[in-house]
Amino acid sequence: MKKTIVIRGGGDIASGIAHRLKSSGFDVIILEVLKPTVIRRTVAFANAVFEGKMTVENITARLAGSLDEIKQIISSGQIPVVIDPEGETISRLKPRILVDSILAKKNTGTTKNMAPIVIAVGPGFTAGVDVHAVVESKRGHYLGSVIYSGRAFADTGIPGEIKGYSEQRIIRACDSGIMLNQRHIGELVLAGDVIGTINGNDVTAQINGVLRGLIQNGSDVYKGMKIGDVDPRGEVDYCSSISDKARAIAGGVLEAALSLESKMR
Repeated sequence: MKKTIVIRGGGDIASGIAHRLKSSGFDVIILEVLKPTVIRRTVAFANAVFEGKMTVENITARLAGSLDEIKQIISSGQIPVVIDPEGETISRLKPRILVDSILAKKNTGTTKNMAPIVIAVGPGFTAGVDVHAVVESKRGHYLGSVIYSGRAFADTGIPGEIKGYSEQRIIRACDSGIMLNQRHIGELVLAGDVIGTINGNDVTAQINGVLRGLIQNGSDVYKGMKIGDVDPRGEVDYCSSISDKARAIAGGVLEAALSLESKMR
């Protein structure tokens, strides 16, 4: 497994990383939770948990239930997605490189003794202490930069700005319960349009744009939880392509992987 990289997380950012690494010649394995709460499902390999397979920009991931299936999927040139929130299969897979891109804003249990090279994305990790490198995830001048000593910027809780909109573009759960979707990713919506319901209460868009992200129909959500995303740029094609942010972070992860591998040699 010298060419194998295990990625914890299969959301849109993690999928951008997986796509870049796979395109660069690495064998990639993604670990996910049983019920991913990913928003940008049309560009997230995590969607394979729901659909059995998921293709993002011509690379396909498939759900795997055993080590034999993982090997078969890798042999076919695709990416295995394994339901393993605790990372229990990491010790059996013995990857050369481990990437934590859960983006939980904190370390949920990744340590640098899990693999020869361990890279983390975003806040919650200290490079040189609990991982070997951290990649900056905050939009701005340092997005995608690699940190070998220290930490990424702390989470501000403020969504990135697109065309002058920040928090307004985020759709949040109005109540705790089951989200029942009425619209689909890729649809044009107007401010006030009903996106779905929770306990009979309407979940609405705050601005005009394209519904770029929406949580899986029937998901169990809590009040205030991010469950959707409206892109004010109105470009439907953006719903099915890896974002600029994901590509920048993926470049940082690839750089860290190659740099640390070179130093080890």
